[in-house]
Amino acid sequence: MQAYTGFAQVYDIFMDNVPYDDWTNYLAGLLKEYNVHSGLVLELGCGTGSITRRLAAKGYDMIGIDISEEMLEIARDREYNQDYNDSENFIETDKQSKGSSILYLQQDMREFELFGTVTAVVSICDSMNYITSEEDLLKVLQLVNNYLDAGGILIFDMNTVHKYKDILADNTIAENREDCSFIWDNYYYEDKMINEYDVTIFVKVDEEVEDELEVDEDELLDTNHEKNSDSSVDLYERYQEFHYQKAYTIETVIGLIEKAGMEFVKVYDAFTHKPPNEKSERVYFVAREKHQENKLYI
Repeated sequence: MQAYTGFAQVYDIFMDNVPYDDWTNYLAGLLKEYNVHSGLVLELGCGTGSITRRLAAKGYDMIGIDISEEMLEIARDREYNQDYNDSENFIETDKQSKGSSILYLQQDMREFELFGTVTAVVSICDSMNYITSEEDLLKVLQLVNNYLDAGGILIFDMNTVHKYKDILADNTIAENREDCSFIWDNYYYEDKMINEYDVTIFVKVDEEVEDELEVDEDELLDTNHEKNSDSSVDLYERYQEFHYQKAYTIETVIGLIEKAGMEFVKVYDAFTHKPPNEKSERVYFVAREKHQENKLYI
């Protein structure tokens, strides 16, 4: 697993096409369908907290875990400033008006630790695909089983083999925004079922930072920089990151859920209640904690 670093500061900009409200409503609907109407919910791979905040707004007591401190800094900042405006349908509740209390922890989900059990565990936006070996995925599922209340629910999504092999494949994705841009080179290694993202990010430097830099504008222009109408030169910081995800067959994941001691409940074609099909790009798994002889139940 690799943490988001430079990409953290522009992650939400490039993810603004994700319908987080719809995703949260679907997830919350599944939680309620499996009798999780309230209580303490853990989100693994919470990133900048887009889903975490929305679940908190629906009344759940949230814990968010992510390996990237940069992503968590953004999540905490938005939590501190009560920035729920990224949800168009957000309705302020007494809980939010008094200040929410989401607990964010920087931990690797392969060895996360909690002080007690939780009612449910969720993991969205293909965070589980970042676990690139079956052995490690089994560890995560065993930890989840250990930290769930009796009969507690686990819900997580995953990108499918079809998405990696046939859609992302060996393609390049590029996007240019006013203050940032990225080039995303994708490679799928079918023999290992590993997907590699090579991401190059360019982020516009703040004017205050730019003023502190000693830059020869003529030199910049000589290296194919274009001069703006106001005779100024925009400076960009360049970041490069490499990310790896693994494609798992549905059968493999179900087997690991059961090997971890959990009860496999259901797998859905994402955002439906239908079973997956050969064209499914994302699927949702639902599993339940099973009684463990050496576990202390309170």
